[in-house]
Amino acid sequence: MIATDYFLKHNTIAQKQYEALRAFFVDKLSAKETAEKFGYTLRAFNSLVTDFRTNLKQELLSQDDPFFQVRKKGRGIKKDTDDLLKLIIEMRKKNYSVTDIKTTLDSKNYSVSERYISLMLNKQGFARLPRRSNKFKATLDRPRITAAKSMMIDFESECFTSRSTGILLFLPYLEKYGIIQAIAESDYPETTSIDRISSILAFQALKLNNFRRYSADDLWCMDRGLGLFAGLNVLPKVAWYSSYSHRITREMNIHFLKKLHRIWQNNGLLGDTINLDFVTVPYWGDDDHLENNWSGKRGKSLASMLCVLAQDPDSGIIDYGDFDVRHNNEHLVVLEFLDFYKKDNPPGDDLKYLVFDSKFTNYQNLKKLDNNGIKFVTIRRRGKNLVEQINNIAPANWKKIRVMTADGKGRTLKANDQNVFLKGYDDTIRQIAITGHGKIKPALIITNEFDLKLEAIIRKYSRRWLVEKTIAEQTEFFHLNNISSSMVIKVDFDLTMTILAHNLYRLFAMDLNRCSHFTDIRLYEKFISNSGEITIADDKIEVKMKKKRDLPELLTIMNQYNNINISWLGNKPIAFSGLSYS
Repeated sequence: MIATDYFLKHNTIAQKQYEALRAFFVDKLSAKETAEKFGYTLRAFNSLVTDFRTNLKQELLSQDDPFFQVRKKGRGIKKDTDDLLKLIIEMRKKNYSVTDIKTTLDSKNYSVSERYISLMLNKQGFARLPRRSNKFKATLDRPRITAAKSMMIDFESECFTSRSTGILLFLPYLEKYGIIQAIAESDYPETTSIDRISSILAFQALKLNNFRRYSADDLWCMDRGLGLFAGLNVLPKVAWYSSYSHRITREMNIHFLKKLHRIWQNNGLLGDTINLDFVTVPYWGDDDHLENNWSGKRGKSLASMLCVLAQDPDSGIIDYGDFDVRHNNEHLVVLEFLDFYKKDNPPGDDLKYLVFDSKFTNYQNLKKLDNNGIKFVTIRRRGKNLVEQINNIAPANWKKIRVMTADGKGRTLKANDQNVFLKGYDDTIRQIAITGHGKIKPALIITNEFDLKLEAIIRKYSRRWLVEKTIAEQTEFFHLNNISSSMVIKVDFDLTMTILAHNLYRLFAMDLNRCSHFTDIRLYEKFISNSGEITIADDKIEVKMKKKRDLPELLTIMNQYNNINISWLGNKPIAFSGLSYS
């Protein structure tokens, strides 16, 4: 090639565009003449001129000239693509999805899209992952990645991906019912870097998201969505949780439960009946300091902690919990709960009935409840002589009744209603014998309520089984059984956080017309378990959730909370919408 051809022949598109624009602006050729000379259509050349003028006006050419680049001396700046690719490959080798990888990269301040990650994996020869169950995901090997230091979020405009966007659905409920104010006014401690509200919400983030083995999963403390829920950039590390919980006293938990109790009362979520029951929480560490308690789930007595829960049968709200129950004081728990409910409460509260099983307290304490104007419904222990007396009741003295069950269907039972003198109670009591309920021996309900209809008494006690169902949910979903896991949390504080998490699910379920009876784990899998994108703007926080079958119903419900400002998140409102992909 001779030197003249080098300048006259257009070797690159950029050179051709430069010569054409120079001819138009400097040599003053018309647009039509320039287009014909350089092989453009008139429309294409006019578009080229318009784009050039726009970039020139915005001073973009001075920052990055499209035609000429100045070569700088010295070694070029090496990009961090090698570290990025290494991290992507490491996580995919451990079977993590593109969404999980993107969540981790967001916490490491890598600004890449899911499409970029997918292209990088395809280029490296990785195939698309098959659909995996939650049980399989829990068995994945964890990549050892150092998460960022947890700190209060600065609410600068940004956009990031989260695999836990569903947890943000609880934000309006925390604000609407004044739970955030209760946390702020509690006695719980705070640190120099994380305030009281963010500290408690950090625990709630894990409870609400069904993370069963905290320290085995490095990804939860990198998820920006979980951090945003607590007003942090990311959640704290495992050691922080253990350290924080060991500063908590029983008095702090009671003080907080009392504040929540007033919230439930003021919002009409506590009726006239409370169900009480014990739950056994096994302990797998050094059990020398523990007593043996019967575990119905395992069918044997084992070293464990005994917990009591008080639940409203209509709303499902758990109003009270205590882990400091021992054999020598378990019969006093019913009186302790009564003190909790009555103390500092305005007169005329709605509590009328306490429902519990036969071993919950003794007959002397039943009389104390009666003296305090509290009606009780419980079961009488069946001795051999007592069973024989019931079997000798004449057939004419049995009454067939139809009792409605929770599913709207009825069940036919035979019942005998009579008043008897109860030794230890030292007074007359109402005794109802029931057969036809699937048990070999008849059930004996005793109560100091003489005015309520027979069917209503039986129905009221049968609903006590709801609290047993709730306990089963907590054991499975809120992992009360895992008190000896490597994240060491004080058990009473863990119970208090579990109660709050369960109640948040109940508040959420109340807005779901056809799903209000769902268990917490089913609500999580159906609505809460979802990923998506979160955008923090100057005037709001926008959460875009991936497509799921029930997302339209969920968005309709959350539209009513669009105008609620989230006080601990820069006082910004939060808006929910759907992404165009699943």
